[in-house]
Amino acid sequence: MPISSVVCSSLSFAWPDETPVFEDLSFAVPGGRTGLVAPNGAGKSTLLKVVAGALRPTSGSVTVNGVLGYLPQHLPFAQQQTVAQVLGVDRIIAAVQAIESGDAAEEHFTTIGTDWDVEERSRAELDRLGLADVALDRRLGTLSGGQVVSLGLAAELLRRPDVLLLDEPTNNLDGEARERLTGVLRSWRGTLLLVSHDRTLLEEMDRIAALDHGEIRWYGGTFSDYQRAVESEQEVAERQVRQAEQDVKRQKREQQQARERAARRASNASRNLADAGLARIVAGNLKREAQVSAAKAQEVHASRTNDAKSRLDQASRAARQDDHIAIELPATRVPAGRTVFHGSRLRAGYGTKMVLDDLDLDIRGPERIALIGSNGAGKSTLLRLIGGQQEPLSGRTTRSEGRVAYLSQRLDLLDPERTVAENLSVFAPILTEAERMNLLARFLFRGARAHLPVNALSGGELLRATLACILFAEPAPQLLLLDEPTNNLDLISVAQLESALIAYQGAFVVVSHDPRFLAAIKVDRRLRIADGHLVETTG
Repeated sequence: MPISSVVCSSLSFAWPDETPVFEDLSFAVPGGRTGLVAPNGAGKSTLLKVVAGALRPTSGSVTVNGVLGYLPQHLPFAQQQTVAQVLGVDRIIAAVQAIESGDAAEEHFTTIGTDWDVEERSRAELDRLGLADVALDRRLGTLSGGQVVSLGLAAELLRRPDVLLLDEPTNNLDGEARERLTGVLRSWRGTLLLVSHDRTLLEEMDRIAALDHGEIRWYGGTFSDYQRAVESEQEVAERQVRQAEQDVKRQKREQQQARERAARRASNASRNLADAGLARIVAGNLKREAQVSAAKAQEVHASRTNDAKSRLDQASRAARQDDHIAIELPATRVPAGRTVFHGSRLRAGYGTKMVLDDLDLDIRGPERIALIGSNGAGKSTLLRLIGGQQEPLSGRTTRSEGRVAYLSQRLDLLDPERTVAENLSVFAPILTEAERMNLLARFLFRGARAHLPVNALSGGELLRATLACILFAEPAPQLLLLDEPTNNLDLISVAQLESALIAYQGAFVVVSHDPRFLAAIKVDRRLRIADGHLVETTG
């Protein structure tokens, strides 16, 4: 079998409203690990969907050599599905169990084929990804977001793919799960195309492919190597911009000087002709010749100026100008003595499994709390209890006056059939249309982008749209509950979110597995959930 790879030829894709995402894109992904990077909304996830066959290109072709595995950013699993169903092994396991119980029907052997060891292989993949205690008959609704992501990866690995496409695979993963994923990718021997904003994971890549303005540029080495190369390119591009700007100024200055010289010559020539007493017809011919000569000189200078402007435009396009969100959170000062939330002896769980057991929590004043713990420990459950989205099995909760804004991992708050602008009008009806459009522009939804339906947004765009709606709904929130808020955000947008949270004057509780993000937003308290209880930690 040839080396597994992906080949895209003259690939174009546009949304049903004819908004183009990329046009005439041709590239080949060689064996090894390739990281695909670009700002949010550039089309990374869309490109992966086209390669995976989940979207049909407008034109062009995709060729994949080998078995393809694809882990999308948003997993299409229903909460009532079992682990075995997600892994695609439920029917095979049922057939094996039927034969072991004495049912030798031919259909069971047909179902099994050569996969007699499928249960053992399934357990091995689950163990490898930190899901050793997850039973095959367990429902997805009882798993954490990070466990579901690990399960989705296990399902793809079970298929033994030659080509693996991963879209933000570290979303919702705790530190241990990220290390396990990194170990899997280090040992990968096929072709990997990875979309991620996780800097640690991108350091494991053999090369970086940057999707920029509908083109792919290739950089050998890790993400750090890519950053150094881009910085060097930027220095050259910015220097060329400065040189081109100076050239435009010089050409304009020379054009103006030539125009002034021509005017002086024409004036002098008129006086000289009058003084010379030449016949009118001769004087007219000489005057016309001077005008033609001046026009030609003016045309030469105008051409030089236009050429200089063209070089400036090219240099400006080469200079990187990354858009980034500009968030100014509503001023919601919370007095230091106010108890924003009180919970005592809280218990919550699913079925017979208790994830929170006799838990106490107080949030006072403008506290900044990081809620940490392993996948499945109950972090998201506790956020839902604080926000009132879920009632405890027992215990008591009280909240102060003021709105609580809750950002869920699942990003299912917005109406997928409505546009971004329409959703914001539901959350913030007091704002005028102009104010809403200005606000959305700060979240990078400018012009027609603000009128895209939510179901057409990328993961990063969906997060930006959801943030805009929950943060600027009326009344302004006094308590923010953020469940993995940096999922799908590019690095520039993460930095902007960090600065916005630093400036925020209310209380917030944030669940995140990104230690750099938690350090940047200067949390006051770190609370770890372990065995159903909260433990204050300085780690």
